[in-house]
Amino acid sequence: MVDGRLETLPPDRLREHQWRRFRELAAEIFPANPFIRRKWQAAGVRRVADLDGWDAFRRLPFTAKQELADDQAATPPFGTNLTYPLARYVRVHQTSGTTGAPIRWLETPESWAWWARCWEAVFRGAGVTGEDRVFFPFSFGLFIGFWAGFEGARALGALAIPGGGQDSPTRLHTMEALGATVLVSTPSYALHLIEVARERGLDLRGWSVRVTVHAGEPGAGIPAVRARIEAGFGARAYDHAGMTEVGAHAFECAAQAGLHVNEAEFIAEVIDPATGEPAEAGELVLTNLGRAGSPAVRYRSGDRVRVSRDPCPCGRTFLRLPGGILGRVDDMLTVRGVNVFPAAIEGIVRRFSEVDEFLIEVYRRGTLEEVRLLVELTGAAETGRRVHEALRADLGIRIDVVPVPLRSLPRYELKARRVVLRQGHA
Repeated sequence: MVDGRLETLPPDRLREHQWRRFRELAAEIFPANPFIRRKWQAAGVRRVADLDGWDAFRRLPFTAKQELADDQAATPPFGTNLTYPLARYVRVHQTSGTTGAPIRWLETPESWAWWARCWEAVFRGAGVTGEDRVFFPFSFGLFIGFWAGFEGARALGALAIPGGGQDSPTRLHTMEALGATVLVSTPSYALHLIEVARERGLDLRGWSVRVTVHAGEPGAGIPAVRARIEAGFGARAYDHAGMTEVGAHAFECAAQAGLHVNEAEFIAEVIDPATGEPAEAGELVLTNLGRAGSPAVRYRSGDRVRVSRDPCPCGRTFLRLPGGILGRVDDMLTVRGVNVFPAAIEGIVRRFSEVDEFLIEVYRRGTLEEVRLLVELTGAAETGRRVHEALRADLGIRIDVVPVPLRSLPRYELKARRVVLRQGHA
């Protein structure tokens, strides 16, 4: 059960809570977890008592995804980031593999209950209650995806409806027939369901869905994307952030003024990705406090964020990230000397209701790296010129906009891959 009192603690008392939780975690994992013990001993930690305050915490080394991948490659199949014997673990999941080889992750009964509690906070922030019927249009495979969200809905007392093994039209039918009031999906898939409904003459705005919750990609935090989802469903759309390696770490409240990091369950830092020094805008680093079986301590998420210190109207004192996850630290494109992030392009493209789907192609023209935008248009070709002009006005660069046939670009149930590197010249 989520303890709502922690969400409004004064900062000093919240830090006390975090430090107590971290010391309990450290006492559990340092003696028994080979991966943690090697890293911390290399940093000069000889015993848990050496961790005597926040300065000592900040001297602990960061953890990078590649370290975990290398560890699992050296000690297959699960690596050495394990605090308990294998018989103690009850679930296995893995990352999506969108940024390298998938990493496997094991869960104990306690850590799986912790995941559900974190998702409870996500749902409560979005106003979801035990009276709701929550639909998950997600193929329940090894990727953790919305598995934990399903558990969180159950823990909340809501009716959790699985949508695995169905195509999109069948999922729409299930939602309507069972009276789903909440949709949980990637923002891309929510847009796809709106598209499928339109093709079948269905008006989702008259259905019972009142809330949509999204994760997996930085979409629901982009105003134009959120507006399109809300207009299509006649519902209120909420952003959320989580990672297989870390957990469900951030959620939106009713004020929708950015993501709140769940600091009751995570220690959050923001660093300059080049220097590792604290920053107001940079890479999000997370330590989970309730997952001793396979912990993540000072984990470099690769997510780009910025911090706001202003009070939130909801009253929560948790760290706030305006705009949510702004993109990946390593997904920046350089177009004729100008740095551009894909999320910025999406924020412009989604303003145009005539664009169904898009794809960003990166290719070489001579010695220069160039970008062009493929767009599916439901309206006049004139829209392509308007998109081109908007990109130039907002980003200060020229990006070719190329109309392509409807339904010719891929759709995604999980994380969308809208940046494609083309080999050779165009």
